[in-house]
Amino acid sequence: MLDRFESQTRLTTNMANEAKPCPCDIGDRLEYRGVGQEVQIEHIKAYVVKPPSHSDKAVIVIQDIYGWQLANTRYMADMLASNGYTAVCPDFFTGKEAWNPAGDWSTFQQWLEDKKPTDINKEVDAVLRFLKDQCGARSIGAVGFCWGGVATHYLALQYPEVKAGVSVYGIVREREDRYDLKSPTLFIFGEKDDVIPLDQVSALEKNLKEKCTTVDYQVKIFSGQTHGFVHRKKEDINSADQPKIQEVTQPMSREEEAVN
Repeated sequence: MLDRFESQTRLTTNMANEAKPCPCDIGDRLEYRGVGQEVQIEHIKAYVVKPPSHSDKAVIVIQDIYGWQLANTRYMADMLASNGYTAVCPDFFTGKEAWNPAGDWSTFQQWLEDKKPTDINKEVDAVLRFLKDQCGARSIGAVGFCWGGVATHYLALQYPEVKAGVSVYGIVREREDRYDLKSPTLFIFGEKDDVIPLDQVSALEKNLKEKCTTVDYQVKIFSGQTHGFVHRKKEDINSADQPKIQEVTQPMSREEEAVN
């Protein structure tokens, strides 16, 4: 899970907050081909990678705004497969064009209108059928980044059959039931995330303590990290960040414990 942000001045960051709802475009884009294959799952395409030996465990890997074909996200799917999971990264935009980092950010909300991360039930249902019927999955988890982090939070509210979730810098904000988790969830944030500031993280944790009483959850803040640090950073750029990235990604122990 990688991403190393280029340095920016505080003024630039503040301007980005107003003009750019998501700063994912300032991370590193990997030159990575992936070891899986693209398949058709009912009405959507997906990137699927199998583990070295048969496994009845699977993880749904959910994209950020740059879509299911982003090499960084496929790298995460491949890493999960190497740890013994069938990993599937579906096109939750259902063929609609992913966000282009060169696009006009003033049109972002319009672009997002038909790509809500809380309006993916048809796609999730199709992926679950695929994993169960064609991959033999019996224990299924989810991990998502940014847009996908919101989607993972949503799955935790709607799909108890998804046994565990890791929501990476994403929060469902608009739903009344957003604290009523149905499956164990790990929420990961960066201390210096300008998209999801710490007051929002604190509010999430406070409300989960009061309202989420039936399943386990954890809210973890990584010091010094910004939005996108898990899947858009390269560990070798700054050695101080490497252990923080590895804590999340290798071997993603939180999700493994819950799914197993």
